[in-house]
Amino acid sequence: MKPLPMPIRLAAGLVATALEEAQELPRKLTELPVTAVSQALQVSMRLQQRVTDLAIKGDRALGSLRPVPETPTWARFDEDEDLPARPTNGYAGARPAEPLYVPTPPKVTPVRILPDPEPEPDEVRTEVPAQRRPEAAEPTATGPEGLEEYEEWSLPQLRARFRNLSLDQLQALLVWETSHQDRPPFVTMLSNRIASVTDK
Repeated sequence: MKPLPMPIRLAAGLVATALEEAQELPRKLTELPVTAVSQALQVSMRLQQRVTDLAIKGDRALGSLRPVPETPTWARFDEDEDLPARPTNGYAGARPAEPLYVPTPPKVTPVRILPDPEPEPDEVRTEVPAQRRPEAAEPTATGPEGLEEYEEWSLPQLRARFRNLSLDQLQALLVWETSHQDRPPFVTMLSNRIASVTDK
């Protein structure tokens, strides 16, 4: 069998391609906006890159022709004397205000300390024995007997010393706290500790 002439074969190929493209047309129409936007972005990015490359080459070419000054014209330093005076806002350039109060140091007067007079020989001194205070129930100025530094304790210091305190000392601390400073956290902590010691 003899092959068909070339123009007929070409025409048949064109018809077959047109039919295939017609079947693909709905899918291509839905993809067309995305494809168009993507191609437009690619073209604009390539254009920007090309412009930037040209600008860099231009800077290099001009830089070799024109020397760079040591200090740019826009740079100003405090040492420059020929700068024009800048306008002030009313406070800049004003002389500093005098201080309102300058404390003067107090005058120191020397004090001469005299020695204690000697007792006369016929004078007899009698020592009065110190009275003994009752046990921990009687308070002193800064804490119960035996715990005079209690007033200076912080809450964590009190908690840290619980294991070393007896039940009597804890009760004396509670009595002293309620009658003197009456600090709620201390009263609560002491009460809870007394309750836990008595429950054991």
